[in-house]
Amino acid sequence: WERKKLGEIGSVSMNKRIFKDETSTIGEIPFYKIGTFGGKADAFITRKKYEEYKKKYPYPQKGNLLISASGSIGRIIEYNGEEAYYQDSNIVWLDHDNTILDVFLKPTYEIIKWDGIEGTTIKRLYNKNILNTVIYKPNIDEQRKIGKLFIILNNTVQLHERKCEELT
Repeated sequence: WERKKLGEIGSVSMNKRIFKDETSTIGEIPFYKIGTFGGKADAFITRKKYEEYKKKYPYPQKGNLLISASGSIGRIIEYNGEEAYYQDSNIVWLDHDNTILDVFLKPTYEIIKWDGIEGTTIKRLYNKNILNTVIYKPNIDEQRKIGKLFIILNNTVQLHERKCEELT
């Protein structure tokens, strides 16, 4: 396997900044802040702003892995193509080349030791820390197989957790 820094594979991307006065408690497009990331949005932006920003600025592609970079560092959500917008710099993704697959990155991110997390009260994962983090990268075929194995394992764990909940 090749030893690589994430910065050798890609760059950190994030949505364009949305200011508080550009959001509302009801609306068309869910806006996820770090506190609602992975849950239910409590803020929304207009479709017009969403379409404009999605066209002009970085926006995740289906399958990209969104990473929480503030507070609960490293929470991973796979972007499934839904209409949504994410808080800049707090929710980021690795815009990478074709030498790595997201299906492999997901289990890698779940065990990764991020390089140089900063902050005392609120932990912060800066772009430079993400880009300097080292991973070991197998060839594409191995990445695909490892990714599929972890999908099967995660699904099995979820089924067993549901069964345990039903029994208690």
